[in-house]
This record gives sequence, C-alpha cells and structure tokens, in this order.
Amino acid sequence: MSDLVNEEAAVFDAGELNRVRPALRRDAPESDVLYRVPPRDYAPEARTSRGPDSVSVATYAEIDASGGWDTAFSGQYKDGRYYRIVQETLHPEHSYRYFVLRDQAGRQKAIQPFFVLDQDILAGASGTIKAAVDTVRHRFPKFLTLRTLMVGCIAGEGHLDNRDAFADPKTCSLLAQATLDEAKKERAGLIVFKEFPSAYREVLGHLKDDGFICLPSLPMASLSTAHKDFDAYMAASLSRATRKDLRRKFKAAQSAGLTMSVVEDITPIVDEIYPLYLNVYNRSKLHFEKLTKDYLCALGQRMPDRTRFFVWRQGDRIVAFNLCMVHKDAIYDQYIGLDYEVALDLHLYHYTIRDIMSWAMANGYQRYVSNGLNYDPKHHLRMQLDPLDLYARHRSPVINAAMKVVLPYLEPTKYDPHLKKFANYSDLRA
Repeated sequence: MSDLVNEEAAVFDAGELNRVRPALRRDAPESDVLYRVPPRDYAPEARTSRGPDSVSVATYAEIDASGGWDTAFSGQYKDGRYYRIVQETLHPEHSYRYFVLRDQAGRQKAIQPFFVLDQDILAGASGTIKAAVDTVRHRFPKFLTLRTLMVGCIAGEGHLDNRDAFADPKTCSLLAQATLDEAKKERAGLIVFKEFPSAYREVLGHLKDDGFICLPSLPMASLSTAHKDFDAYMAASLSRATRKDLRRKFKAAQSAGLTMSVVEDITPIVDEIYPLYLNVYNRSKLHFEKLTKDYLCALGQRMPDRTRFFVWRQGDRIVAFNLCMVHKDAIYDQYIGLDYEVALDLHLYHYTIRDIMSWAMANGYQRYVSNGLNYDPKHHLRMQLDPLDLYARHRSPVINAAMKVVLPYLEPTKYDPHLKKFANYSDLRA
C-alpha cells in the first residue's frame, strides 16, 4: 500500500500567501446586461405569479448589502458563510463576482460564484503529451494556457445554490448565455463549470444544448462509517492482507506516543499547524487553491458548527493535522498537514484516517468523504469514487468544435493508473 500523502488536486497556479484579509474588490467591471428567460405560454394568472427569470452580475459587497448571503447555499455543508470566507481570505489576485438569478419581482433565487484566471488546460496531463507541451513551453510559456471564466468554488467542489431554480432547461440556458457574455467582457476564451458532483448531471446536462462538453475531473472518494468501530469496519470491508498491513502501520505510530485532540477553532495554534499544510502543498505536483492562515482561523470562528480540526502531537510537538467539516450524517476530510521528519516513518496518513473515521463512528456519522488524489490507499480501504464533472466550452464555435475532439484525451482521470481499479470507475463519465 502506498505511503503517499493526501495532496490536493489542482488546476491552476496558486497565488502568494496573503495573511492580511484583502479588501473587497471594487474595481471589477459590472455587467449592465440583464438576461431573461423567454416567457412560456402560461395563462395570464400563471405568468403573473411566475414571470421570466433574469440573471445579472453582482459583486460581493452588493450581495452582502442586500442580505443575499443569509440563504445562499443553504442545505450544503459549505453554506453562504463559507463563500464569504473564501472571498475575504483566499487569492485576492482573482476578481470574484457572482451571477444572481432573480424572479420577475427581483427576488434572489440563486447565487453562482465565478472568477477569472489563466488556465493551463494540460494541468492534469502527464506522459508524452505533457513532455511534448513542456518542450514547446520552453520557448512559448503561455502555450495552451487560456484565459478562463470559472463557475464554482475556488476552494473545493462546486455546487448549485438552489438546484430547483435551475431545473427548467431554459433557466440553465439563461445561465450559460450569461457566462458567454461575461466571458466576452473579460476577454476569456474558455468557460468552465468547475468540479460539480454527479448529482447535478440531470440539471447541468442541459449545458450541452449550449455547446458545453462534460468531462470527468479527479473524483472525491467516500465510504460508510456505519460500524461499531474501526476494527469492525476492517473486519467487514478489508482483506486479510490489508488488515495486517494497516495494523503494522498503526503500531509504528502508537509506539511513538501520539495523542489526538479535536478543536473547532485553530487560531491559538495556527502558527504551528500552517507550516505543516505548506509541507504537503509544496510537495504536490498539482496545485489549485493555496490556503492562508486567515482562512483556517475564519472557518473555526465563523462556522464552528461545521468545522473540526484534528491535531496529532508527539509530546508537545504537533506532527499532523486535518481540517474536516461535518454536516448531517457525513464528515468531509478537506486538507491535511504533515511533519515530514516523522510522517513517512510513522505512516501518519493512514493513522490520521483511522482516527478520523473512529471519531466519526463514535459520534454517529455515517459517511466519510475525502478529497481527490492519493487513490491507491483509498482503493485498498475500499472507498468508492464520488464523481466530479467539468462542463467546458470555448466562446468561438470553431475552436469549441475542435476542443470537443481534443479535450477527452487531456482530461485528468486518464492519467491516474489507480482509478481504473475502483469498482465504480465507469461512473466518472456522464
């Protein structure tokens, strides 16, 4: 079983660490275009009660002033509070803005975040394709790097705010047209709906009618924690060889005298745990978001009902931590930090998973969900893949037609040799 650590999947280069909370971006251009769904042939009274929906573009400050965050993404483990934290603490070099879906009376029905960046479309590629492109990039550094409008969350998978609001194909098309027009203003050729769980396929599948192609992204993984304890889980789910291997790894960590604590607010020890996060981030070949100390502190302070930090110490020294979020019957393992002076010898990656799962079982959680990458140990732990989808198109119809042929050969799941071992690998493709 591999001793690789869980390093977060990435698609674009991270910005510099900024410990000071950035000011709200007020220099971003506002959209003065209002997009409307063509009205259907309703009876007059029905048309009056429903009316055509519209989409406009708003800044963070405008949504905040209207109280729009209070109900945004309700029901998700990352609710409106999370998106406010992301806006205020991560990547100030990006201009965050938001598509706002409203009814005819101007009432907010949904918010969809977006941001603009320079996207390396070969970020997930490897092997001969990447080697050939790297050769070209020695002379042309921006080769196959496109200015891109991303719809979704910059730190984590994407979700639809108020999924039911987009159930009508015309409303989904309305959002698609809004992205095309906004991308034109931003001089962005590529539009990507970033990493949306497969549960949204019925709704977001309508984007294909507007020229988008659906591609698999690197999936999350999950397993059931509906067991008495970790030993019961191993006995029910794992092979004898895997159980033996895990017990050997756990023995090494236990002999080192590790202790674990669980806290909601990491602020008092953030200076100790943040370098451990950077250890993992800097070892990763793929980078996406780069967390900040402000982000880690804000999660515990403003979302204490959802945030759990697991901290492992050897004596007085912190050697590992995991940032997790809890919601309903699930625990979501988000980010890990490790002290590599001891991490590999003590098999801390496996040890941390065991402790988190044990805590989840003891506290009544029924499902453990992990972020992407490091699929070999996840396969041995008998996790299942939780697919994430990308919906992409180019503004140019000609280039878009070519992309539909080329992109399936470049999508990132093709280059991980362990994904095909999972029983539900075929679920990755819509």
